[in-house]
Amino acid sequence: MEHQAVKLSVYIIAFNEAEKIEDAIKSVSFADEVVVMDSFSTDNTARIAEAHGARVVQTPFQGFGKLRNDAIAACSHNWIFSLDSDERCTEAARNEILTIINTKDSLDAYYVPRRNYFMGKWIRHSGFYPDFRQPQLFRKSVLRFRPDAVHERYEVISEKPCGYFKAYIYQIPFKNLEEIIHKANRYSTLGAEKLTASKKKSGMMTALVHGCWAAFALYFLKLGCLDGWAGFIIAFANFEGTFYKYAKLHLKNKGIDSFIKTPLPDTET
Repeated sequence: MEHQAVKLSVYIIAFNEAEKIEDAIKSVSFADEVVVMDSFSTDNTARIAEAHGARVVQTPFQGFGKLRNDAIAACSHNWIFSLDSDERCTEAARNEILTIINTKDSLDAYYVPRRNYFMGKWIRHSGFYPDFRQPQLFRKSVLRFRPDAVHERYEVISEKPCGYFKAYIYQIPFKNLEEIIHKANRYSTLGAEKLTASKKKSGMMTALVHGCWAAFALYFLKLGCLDGWAGFIIAFANFEGTFYKYAKLHLKNKGIDSFIKTPLPDTET
């Protein structure tokens, strides 16, 4: 009897990624199924994804943890490869994926290294290489995420250890400086919500210390200084994102999420 190749699902999470989604889908065109989990994008993300053969599933955004669990549930096949819309699967990674899923004694989950491209160069330091995130190739039943708003924690349900790819994929984390500012704002809000849910407290000095440490760690300890201006901008953006996460937490603790009052106080304080 002729051996049948094991089928592979790929899921891609997206929101307003019209400029990136096409290349992401094309890079995993070898998969048997591509599912795009879209949170009701207001641009052409969904239309472009469907035009390139992906199945688009719309779901309200209620945090990245729940979004990833919903994406896993939407996949049809036992083996799943997760790809963010700013990532690109390489030919070497494709070959490694196909070898793993068609090998009988493969492990259940694998981490994949990422090479990041920013400001016209490959970032070799700043914590951006090999830049592992959660396992990206895994059997459907072994990976579950906690319902975190951002930086979602996960559990690998397997007696086997996780494997590590030799091949890497590409990531284009920021298309321009405006996107860095946008992500710092969005992720700091989600991070503050996560800390609030964990009953964490903060003050402005806490925010400053955490922000400074985040920048110092990337720029000096992780040698971002060797990445030139790109490394400095990454470290500075990390300072901003971390500082505002704790500053927003502080304001939530104080009950002053909004600076607008109606009516305004009668006297200055």
